[in-house]
Amino acid sequence: MAKRNYVFASESVSEGHPDKVCDRISDAVVDTFLAADPHARVACETLATTNRVVLAGEVRGPDSIGAEQLISVARQAIRDIGYEQEGFHWKRVDIACHIHAQSADIAQGVDASGNKDEGAGDQGIMFGYACTETEQLMPAPIFYAHAILKSLAEARHSGAAPLLGPDAKSQVSLQYVDGKPVRATSVVVSTQHSASIEQAEVREIVRPHVLNVLPEGWMCGEDHFYVNPTGRFVVGGPDGDAGLTGRKIIVDTYGGAAPHGGGAFSGKDPTKVDRSAAYAARYLAKNVVAAGLAERCTIQLSYAIGVSRPLSVYIDTAGTGRVDEDKLSSVLQELMDLSPRGIRTHLGLNKPIYARTAAYGHFGRPCEPDGGFSWERLDLVDELRRAF
Repeated sequence: MAKRNYVFASESVSEGHPDKVCDRISDAVVDTFLAADPHARVACETLATTNRVVLAGEVRGPDSIGAEQLISVARQAIRDIGYEQEGFHWKRVDIACHIHAQSADIAQGVDASGNKDEGAGDQGIMFGYACTETEQLMPAPIFYAHAILKSLAEARHSGAAPLLGPDAKSQVSLQYVDGKPVRATSVVVSTQHSASIEQAEVREIVRPHVLNVLPEGWMCGEDHFYVNPTGRFVVGGPDGDAGLTGRKIIVDTYGGAAPHGGGAFSGKDPTKVDRSAAYAARYLAKNVVAAGLAERCTIQLSYAIGVSRPLSVYIDTAGTGRVDEDKLSSVLQELMDLSPRGIRTHLGLNKPIYARTAAYGHFGRPCEPDGGFSWERLDLVDELRRAF
């Protein structure tokens, strides 16, 4: 039987965190290729350290997109985040591009040919999850951890918090009673700041952002509200700690409240099922919960490289389901083609919509008019209700 009374914590990191800088650059490269060719293939990795960025990976796309353009794209991404510091400045950072053509061996496994449909870009398992803890059908700890940092970033970009830097982390621990979150037991926020202010001033800059994000009455006691607990956070970003694409996969998904398949999202075009199938699994799980068929829903999909159909579709409603899970699995597969091509078509993924996903989570975000976050749609709810 599932535990009903407990404390659960999740963390988030800001767009200026070293790993998130790399995720943003890698996804900006993906967007650059998809804007030029919706069927481009991209696998881009980024390394960032003190005033240095290295791009590496494999692509198949227009020859007109060369190293100089990709270096410019990376530089603009750093500028958009807001890095103008001595150890990491968008103008002065040295950027090396080592992106080259995709392996023909991988391409032949993925490409459609003759009677063979397009295959998955890799083997692997992907998970999707939804629950009733928030209006966005996301686990509450990760949702509020993201929201705190997003609020701080908006204040920094608008000029309302000019003494804060781009690099930040948050961690929210929530008390659950009878399986429902009821309050925060602790909140941790570490944020880069100007050398002109001290820890106490940073604490008061951060406080209203936490209070505005958490539901009324949820704030933890003062002794459990930690802001920059080391006392000083002036040197940050890639100058303080090297960053890599794909190192914050739990931040990107459900904060540890649900399983993760292990594959990162950023830097990958949507033929890579690490990304597109994880989006599809979230889409299906969210519609199941929104339809009232379960309070919690975990979906696992598995694929083999070069094979178009999923090898398995697993559903677990953690004892909260109101319908038979085997029938639910069959109905979901009737409502959505879970081949790589079917997922991309259904969700409209062959678009330059990925740089915006690189920070503050890939899930629980509003759908956007140009197709961004299409996997958050609830357009299967009526069909699911009719099916049951």
